[in-house]
Amino acid sequence: MNTTTAQPRGAADAAAVPEPPEDVREAARRAPDHWFGMLDPAWRARHEEEDEAPPVWAVLGQWRSDSRGEIVEWQDNTAYRPSPAMMGWPRPTDPVDAAAQLAATGYGPHEDVAIAVVQARLAVLTAPHGGPVLACAPDGTPVVPVFSQAVHLHAAGALAHQLLPAEEVFAWVPDGYELCVNPAGPVPARLSVADLENAVAAVTARANGRGNT
Repeated sequence: MNTTTAQPRGAADAAAVPEPPEDVREAARRAPDHWFGMLDPAWRARHEEEDEAPPVWAVLGQWRSDSRGEIVEWQDNTAYRPSPAMMGWPRPTDPVDAAAQLAATGYGPHEDVAIAVVQARLAVLTAPHGGPVLACAPDGTPVVPVFSQAVHLHAAGALAHQLLPAEEVFAWVPDGYELCVNPAGPVPARLSVADLENAVAAVTARANGRGNT
């Protein structure tokens, strides 16, 4: 199956039958009786240097050419996972937001969110007694809200806060609580203490590896 790359679009028109671009029409004329897949642009961008076949979930669907080389059919891929851009989400504001968007759509691992968080400076809402504002997630999990960029912080309102390195933020998290990253953003992410500890270990291992080369 030959492939082309889709243009980002909003979630509202995700079900529309796409018009084949000119390169697909040209390929169809050269290859009658073939299928031509349309790739999600996020997968293409992350793997453009690799000679790797795309996974089935990165393909929106495929066109079919007839014996005359004309596009005659479109077939949706029910296993397709829309990337952040194809969902119509805002462009990421920073590495934390980017990792959270990719993880939420299955285009990146959840571990990358924690790795980005432990290397960031975070805004923490402060309570009257000086500690962090404590909150509760919809499922009842106790959380400490934190923000990776001013745009996410301001969306929560004009509230007292401190901007701190990640390690200082972690010291503020009470036992049994998780971090809730950018709760007012398009893709909130929750991280447990174990997630953060594993991320610190991964970042430390990478740093040590660079130092030994």
